[in-house]
Amino acid sequence: MERCQARIIRSCNPEPLWRDVVGQELRARRRGRGDTLHDVARRAGMSPQYLSEVERGRKEPSREMLAPVAGALESSLPDLTVAAAQQLRERGRSAGTGGEQPRNSFLLAA
Repeated sequence: MERCQARIIRSCNPEPLWRDVVGQELRARRRGRGDTLHDVARRAGMSPQYLSEVERGRKEPSREMLAPVAGALESSLPDLTVAAAQQLRERGRSAGTGGEQPRNSFLLAA
């Protein structure tokens, strides 16, 4: 019996991960306020190490974790989500996708 082999091919401009965009948005908001990681983490009730990993896109935080961080930045979870979605839309437009349809990060070929 023949086995099909799938090759994974990365596209030239993969869509950024949601966790990366959310992390960048959190970091921009924190820095814009002049807060340190320790300040925001303390107000949000989490460790600065975890918040740092979220900002760097290393962790995929739940909404239960994002809501206190947004609150510590005097924002809200919906505001943060809308801002991250806007970033994704703008990146899609600049990559030539028109921001309308999601781009696949991987293509499978047999």
